[in-house]
Amino acid sequence: MKVINFSEQNSVINQYMSELRDKSYQKNRMLFRNNIERIGMLMAYELSKTLQYKAKTVTTPLGTIDIPHIKDDLLLATVLRAGLPFHEGFLQVFDHAENAFVSAFRMYTNREHTEVGIHTEYMASPSTKGKTLIIVDPMLATGGSMAAAYEALVKNGKPAAIHICCVIAAPEGVDTVRQAVPEDTTLWAAAIDPGMNEHKYIVPGFGDCGDLCYGEKL
Repeated sequence: MKVINFSEQNSVINQYMSELRDKSYQKNRMLFRNNIERIGMLMAYELSKTLQYKAKTVTTPLGTIDIPHIKDDLLLATVLRAGLPFHEGFLQVFDHAENAFVSAFRMYTNREHTEVGIHTEYMASPSTKGKTLIIVDPMLATGGSMAAAYEALVKNGKPAAIHICCVIAAPEGVDTVRQAVPEDTTLWAAAIDPGMNEHKYIVPGFGDCGDLCYGEKL
């Protein structure tokens, strides 16, 4: 699996990440969601450079011109609920893509909140057969939710290509995804942090993305 870590290169994504991590900035949910969305847009643009293109003839008021258009049949999938603003950023760029949504969330399986299980209960998706499947989820901590989403989606058909996209990842999550997806998959991350704490949160990370975007849950 190819891994692209944007924190290893200079771009405005690093500035957006700095703001997302800042406790003061996090007090404004709208600003937090906006930065998640902007990172999605920038990541989608970078990903677009790797897709296949085919020339299309466009008629202008003064003539015609051949312009490359995306040839891939794109399917953009996200994990509810934290993935929604990230998904929207990708959709701003890939506005002709089909869309899929998966409810895959983690639940602690012990009183100490140190062991995590993954629960999947809802999916809405077209066929993935022959599609370029782009799964977007801001957090890649243990990797369990992403692996579960991938396994649920590909039951509808074998994709032609797979891209896994996240805002922030832990090495453990990267390893989990690597074992779950085909070897030619590409993983895109705005940052990969050193690891997780005992409660399976990415450190230093920025906290729970869903809560920071939409408010705490019971």
